[in-house]
Amino acid sequence: MYGTILNLRDEPLSEIMTRKGIVEITNPKILINKNNFRLELYSDKIFLKSYRASFGKNSERFKLSGNDNVTPSGEYRICKIDSTHKFYKFFQLDYPNSKDAYESYRRGYINKDELDAILISKKNKECSPPETRLGAQVGIHGIGEYNLIFKNLPFTFNWTNGSIALSNEGIDELYSVLKIGTPVIISY
Repeated sequence: MYGTILNLRDEPLSEIMTRKGIVEITNPKILINKNNFRLELYSDKIFLKSYRASFGKNSERFKLSGNDNVTPSGEYRICKIDSTHKFYKFFQLDYPNSKDAYESYRRGYINKDELDAILISKKNKECSPPETRLGAQVGIHGIGEYNLIFKNLPFTFNWTNGSIALSNEGIDELYSVLKIGTPVIISY
């Protein structure tokens, strides 16, 4: 019940923009804080709205593989948008970035061919190749068919395979303003 009450107090993005005198979001940016379970939307440097977020089931700090259920930390960009994803809508991030790739190579988690493939994708401003051991299917998505249940929980339940999950309604708001190339910073 408490989760439902919290959601009723959620102000729509359109109303926030009107209240702040913003007609159009320019240079959108996403900041994600895993400690606070929040995703924040900015227009340039103006804070607009905070969304409750869920993360990967595993709370380790460094993502070691595509199957470890860890949400990575770092600076990324949206490289693909899928409006028909199984979890409603999906903003794929260009994970792993160059820093992730070099660190994984240094630790021996990926080989030189995988490192080179990732670096080429970064040079070409493309999504990372999914064939590497680090995977590449990390992004921001909705909850999908269980939206009513998960969005109304009074606590945050980390359930994803490493992606960031918001309510379907939150994803719809982001879908109206985010684009390929939007920066996404994920931190602890």
